[in-house]
Amino acid sequence: MSTARERILEATAELLATKDAPAISTRAICDRAKVGMPEIYRQFGDKEGLLTAVADIGFERFLANKRRNPHTGDPVADLRAAWDSHVAFALRNPHLYRLMFTPAGEAKPQSIKEAQALLLAAVERCRDAGRLRTNPALAAQSILSANVGVCLMALSFPELFGGLDISQSVRDAVIGKVTGEEGEDTRVAAAVVLAQALVGTLTGSAPADEDTVDRLTRALLPSAEAPPA
Repeated sequence: MSTARERILEATAELLATKDAPAISTRAICDRAKVGMPEIYRQFGDKEGLLTAVADIGFERFLANKRRNPHTGDPVADLRAAWDSHVAFALRNPHLYRLMFTPAGEAKPQSIKEAQALLLAAVERCRDAGRLRTNPALAAQSILSANVGVCLMALSFPELFGGLDISQSVRDAVIGKVTGEEGEDTRVAAAVVLAQALVGTLTGSAPADEDTVDRLTRALLPSAEAPPA
């Protein structure tokens, strides 16, 4: 028989399947879990503690998926495959993904460190193969930042940034830059604009505004018309 803690976690995860964390009330969680309101505070301290626990469970799923990423004879191709699997997870779990990568409170999911470690190991395989031209730690940080940024923009503005071609363009720009294998159309400038625009989102200081959306649209989709005012 499941414990009150397990029921609360399961109820929160189920509600996250249809709405973002800020829109989920503790009353809705308690009703679904069939527990009294004080039980959340006994088990998790507060709603923020509960959401951090749910984010950690999300990271467990995310990391399990990451560990299944291929290890072939081409470590750079493996990096691209890992990027694509990251994007696929975000698109399948939009509300959970936002909770995992944009925590609102002081408590942060600690599993992000393991995600970075797995990516660092993949980057070091490129170095060992003589296919890396920058510091592995910096390369891994750059790739993860850009990967998360693409996912958040796709989830927040799907009509503008939801296309997989945009993800692939930024992927090839960033991975091409750190490995020295840029193609003719890497759109590095677009990746830079994207990274700048996401600083506020990732730090929780400010959301993307209309000017940011317009700049990103023009950088990533040169032929697109600017969004209406």
